[in-house]
Amino acid sequence: MCAWILRAACCKPRTNDHAQFVAKLSAARDAAHILHSSALATIPISAMTSHIPAVPTLDILIIDENRIRASVIEAGLRQAGYDDLTIVHDVSGIGKKIEDIDPDVIIIGLENSNRDMLENMFQLSRAMKRPIAMFVDRSDKASIEAAVEAGVSAYVVDGLKQERVKPIVDMAISRFNAFSRVTRELEEARTELENRKLVDRAKGILMTTRALSEAEAYALLRKTAMNQNRKISEIAQSLITAAGLLAPPEDG
Repeated sequence: MCAWILRAACCKPRTNDHAQFVAKLSAARDAAHILHSSALATIPISAMTSHIPAVPTLDILIIDENRIRASVIEAGLRQAGYDDLTIVHDVSGIGKKIEDIDPDVIIIGLENSNRDMLENMFQLSRAMKRPIAMFVDRSDKASIEAAVEAGVSAYVVDGLKQERVKPIVDMAISRFNAFSRVTRELEEARTELENRKLVDRAKGILMTTRALSEAEAYALLRKTAMNQNRKISEIAQSLITAAGLLAPPEDG
């Protein structure tokens, strides 16, 4: 019994399939990195406005302790036709406030921001799966890199003007949606690769214990999955688990 468990554990996916999935993962990961890094690119206003379709009604949350800065953001959004706006000046307990408000988009204005304040906002960005645009009065390389890592959709340094608010928000939404799509595709590719690995391991177990060919082992897994109305990867996982339970304990 131990021998066939060891042989089955060494069974690897077919080279071509494995290479294809690895390539797919790599491409998705590269695309995600490019989208993520481009959040800080400097883009002319004409470029941001010429290809963006009309945006449906959105609930937008403005977070800014400075009332004058918040009023500039608000004016830019209202001028663009956004009316469902909520403005928060007190950032204490902001996570709970965001949960209660449940906005579609978050705009954060930071004046004289220190490293602790930025880190708090970056943590907020990681937790909130929404488009986030940040306007800061100054920044450094480390803060910019942290913003990208945190998933901030648009990070604008010393560029808060009323006429710039809408195109920047539009771009933040566009980048967020694109990055979310690539992230989802990457996760699907990873899941599919893991499922292929499970199926190949299960085929190895059947080929060893029941003297089946690879095609016969796969056909048996597929038939069992159809009969039980389950995914073939679930059947494969069950077989692998059962084989592990039936294996004799290791010495020592």
